[in-house]
Amino acid sequence: MVSLIRKAVLIAGPTASGKSALAFELARKLGGAIINTDSMQMYRDLRILTARPGPEEEAAVPHRLYGTVDAAVNFSAGAWVGDAERALAETRAEGRVPIFVGGSGLYFKALTRGLAAVPPTPPEIREAVRARLARDGVEALHAELARRDPAAAARLKPRDRTRIARALEVIEATGRSLTDWHRDGLPPLLPADAFRALFLAPERETLYARIDARFDVMLKAGALEEVTRLAARKLDPLLPAMKAHGVPALIRHLDGELSLQEAGAIGKADTRHYAKRQFTWFRHQLPEFQWISPEAAMVQEWSSSPG
Repeated sequence: MVSLIRKAVLIAGPTASGKSALAFELARKLGGAIINTDSMQMYRDLRILTARPGPEEEAAVPHRLYGTVDAAVNFSAGAWVGDAERALAETRAEGRVPIFVGGSGLYFKALTRGLAAVPPTPPEIREAVRARLARDGVEALHAELARRDPAAAARLKPRDRTRIARALEVIEATGRSLTDWHRDGLPPLLPADAFRALFLAPERETLYARIDARFDVMLKAGALEEVTRLAARKLDPLLPAMKAHGVPALIRHLDGELSLQEAGAIGKADTRHYAKRQFTWFRHQLPEFQWISPEAAMVQEWSSSPG
């Protein structure tokens, strides 16, 4: 069996569950480097609202793949795999323990099980599909998808604007459906015996209280100013960064549609709903992750080889 010092450590869990704090302590204890596995923390425009590690933490231990992507980029799991492969190689070359931490289930699935090798979509095709979405509506595009990729259309909700647009973009760009592409995938970066995976599972009500309190702290720390700068760029509202929890509601506040209190309530509710989905997703999609309370994870014995 590979000893723990050579194994990668994977720390997943719902938002606000204490993942970053655990990763930081392990990095100090094991001589590790922290590799971001959270899609929203990739974006440099949203340090506060995505609860990225602060400059002090980043200076104390190596952090990789945080704030490396501009909000105008439609960053994908496939692009992350390429970045993560390089970050993993750099970490191992330095003799450090790779510690992957985040809440994006698809990233962890790509890391441990591989990913469909869908090529990038040319910007002109993406813009054309988005223009049709704005002009004709999501129902019309879902009906088109049902004709061109019935399997994908059946999997998606009829009003899932982002995923419907993405499925049509792939067909337009490659002449093949997402269903076809999913048959031929990229291999996992980590073999099954090369990592130890934890899912931090706090008590639900405690977690929801932490989410609400953290959102208030973010607002006091400058989250509204952060969103003001982002809104001034007039980016496509379908871009992932523009849909980060709290961003749409705070933009509505800036536009005079909501009070700050109303926007905050929506941001908190959206984040709580997302946390609930994270519990469900990991339970069904990645059952090999060990579920553990954040408190128990902090006092685990990490120097011995796991069984």
